[in-house]
Amino acid sequence: MGEIISEYTFKRGYRPDSERIRNILEEVFGARPVESDGKMVISYGAIKEMKAWVQDKKLYVETVSDLSVKDEKLILDTNKRFRDFLEEATGYTAKERLKMAKKAVSGEY
Repeated sequence: MGEIISEYTFKRGYRPDSERIRNILEEVFGARPVESDGKMVISYGAIKEMKAWVQDKKLYVETVSDLSVKDEKLILDTNKRFRDFLEEATGYTAKERLKMAKKAVSGEY
């Protein structure tokens, strides 16, 4: 319950490299990821578990929310760090990722 797997493309110039992604996770969330089945795993704030991995030149992120967290500041901080992670990892802003997702759903991408 609460599990979401998302797929992200990398902007030109952003390497689909697992070590680079690991460093960004550590920098943004302040926690060293644990490796499990080739996936980098962290837990932070309102994220019970987040797995990130690179496959076929794409970034995959699986998140499980901690629905017991009610502290609004912690939830907002977690969301900001998650968006910052995605932007640093892929090179795309939240607005650009939304636009690409809409195109993908409509079959234009």
